[in-house]
Amino acid sequence: MFKTKSILLSSVVAAIAGFLFGFDVIVISGAERSIQELWQTSDLFHGTFIMSMALWGTVIGALFGGIPCDRFGRRKTLFWIGILYLVSALGSAFAPDPYIFSFSRFIGGLGVGASSVAVPIYISEITPAKNRGKLVALYQFNIVFGILIAYISNYWIGSTFGESAWRWMLGVEAIPASIYLLLVLGVPESPRWLVLKRNDIRGAKSLLEQLNPRENIDKMILEIKKSVSKTAEATVFFSKRFQFPIILAFLLAFFNQLSGINFVLYYAPRIFESAGVAAGDVLGASVSLGVVNLLFTMLGMYLIDRIGRRSLMYIGSFGYILSLGGVSWAFFTGAEGVVVVIFVCAFIAAHAVGQGAVIWVFISEIFPNVVRDYGMSLGSGTHWIFAAIITLVTPTVLSAFTGAQIFAFFAFMMVLQLIFVWKVMPETKNLTLEEMEVKLGVNVKELEEIIDKGQVD
Repeated sequence: MFKTKSILLSSVVAAIAGFLFGFDVIVISGAERSIQELWQTSDLFHGTFIMSMALWGTVIGALFGGIPCDRFGRRKTLFWIGILYLVSALGSAFAPDPYIFSFSRFIGGLGVGASSVAVPIYISEITPAKNRGKLVALYQFNIVFGILIAYISNYWIGSTFGESAWRWMLGVEAIPASIYLLLVLGVPESPRWLVLKRNDIRGAKSLLEQLNPRENIDKMILEIKKSVSKTAEATVFFSKRFQFPIILAFLLAFFNQLSGINFVLYYAPRIFESAGVAAGDVLGASVSLGVVNLLFTMLGMYLIDRIGRRSLMYIGSFGYILSLGGVSWAFFTGAEGVVVVIFVCAFIAAHAVGQGAVIWVFISEIFPNVVRDYGMSLGSGTHWIFAAIITLVTPTVLSAFTGAQIFAFFAFMMVLQLIFVWKVMPETKNLTLEEMEVKLGVNVKELEEIIDKGQVD
């Protein structure tokens, strides 16, 4: 069996769940029109079940994904995420009616939501501070790589197969899901989880020596143990003590979706069609979004540990405002078609280098060790609740409002995000997870009391 004790290889394998995430959420964009025509569903049913059912599964997976991470470990959770993706791909491809199809998409959504909790936690806990940003960002890279491959796959399958093309679009995900399942069996458990949840100091020390051979392992173990508070259980997670990181996670996830990113990614063909792009060209135009997303995500990965998370959020916020304002202007003046495609690509670039590169890294960093599972679930759950709501109402919104009005609203929300970055968001680069607790002031005084009483072995 494949085994790895390398930080890079372990991170890459875990991040393949991100590829499945990206592929799963976007592949529906090429199939949704055919599915609606096949089963003759209304716009309300189509938005509520066919399109957003996966996202409601994602919400549940995200909100409760911290529980298996906490109880059974990061590695086992990663494996079962792969099972969910595989079952969803096969179920969607062979679904005989819209109800079984929607349920299969819901199962895949559980995998997406759980992966958005488990993968960033796992990678952040096995990596040293100096490389944590870019290695956790591997998850985002794989998400956008999966998005690109989904767009390309949809374009090729849509041009090659007949009426059954949508089934092939959705079923092909079973191939990478099977590969991921085999590879994830070979990654090690998180050393921090071994210390915090199993008190397996020897096992954690052995893994840390293999994963971080140049670090002071005894010091790392001591810092991890000192970060444990016996009173910091889920029942007090929503206490004043964790108020600041909770606010940070909620607002970052909120603004991520109120940028309109899922609105654009899920409904890109419809947006381009409404902007005057020829029906035969919309899938090809959508591929350009995947290419831009990938390139600028790579740029974000390169910069995140160099200039920091907050700087990337500044760049992304200004890019959002300009590009979304440009799309709104294009719809308002009638300068549509290729102009809309260009501005939407600029919007994707702003997202990829800013929010896209930062969100999963930042949320995985800002919570103390003992509540990181719950904190990641909160941030990810917030992200997916708003994603589900936006996806559910989009068919109705597209019928009720003009493109100019919709994109002007998203641009306004990004002005608010800019204010959040300026006034509230701290920088987190080059700090260990334990040092982060000190900077955010969530664990210091109580830890000192616990240590003084000899409650930490």
